[in-house]
Amino acid sequence: MLTGAGISAESGIRTFRDGDGLWKTHHFADLATPDAWRRNPELVLEFYNDRRKQLLEVEPNAAHFALTKLEKKYDLHIVTQNVDDLHERAGSSKVLHLHGELRKARSTINPDLIYNIDGWELKLGDKCEKGSQLRPHIVWFGEPVDDFEKAVEIVSCADLLLVIGTSLVVYPAAGLLYHTKANIPIYLIDPGEPKFSQTSNLTFIQDKAASAVPKLVEQLLDKGF
Repeated sequence: MLTGAGISAESGIRTFRDGDGLWKTHHFADLATPDAWRRNPELVLEFYNDRRKQLLEVEPNAAHFALTKLEKKYDLHIVTQNVDDLHERAGSSKVLHLHGELRKARSTINPDLIYNIDGWELKLGDKCEKGSQLRPHIVWFGEPVDDFEKAVEIVSCADLLLVIGTSLVVYPAAGLLYHTKANIPIYLIDPGEPKFSQTSNLTFIQDKAASAVPKLVEQLLDKGF
């Protein structure tokens, strides 16, 4: 399964490209790059603190909870482009975050040193055990998506692929569709039109996730695939 911003937007999570909040006066790419961190780490921390604070004010929606029901019957793996923890808070146990996790921080000298953030605030002066400043555990623009090969492995073994709430224009995540086994059923749920040519094994459901996902899950639980 591949999920994107659309599934979280219905819980009230603003996307990067929304025009409100701190990023109304700053281009999002200027707040989510290694150069931005070097130029103004305090501003970058403020941006992510604002996003983290908002995350703690929202809850998983019907789509998130429906997927946990599906996991009770099937070996469900979720590959998500989202950095929130709504899948986990709904009860999903196998979640791979391609772009990092908002509620975690990591060392600036050793990316393997990763810490949970207690609350919403990460400040200048918060350091890892080796004494270096902690940064958001986020894959910024211009940084490699280290978990992409894990995502390819998950998708390539799947017998069915659900794609929920993503426009399929952001790479490398959008390229995961080209790593599936031939002719497996693919369901795409999104309010917008798909950005690629539809094939006979793809079922497109033009609807919001919180409405369409529970219905599809009930269908899959009842009739299988």
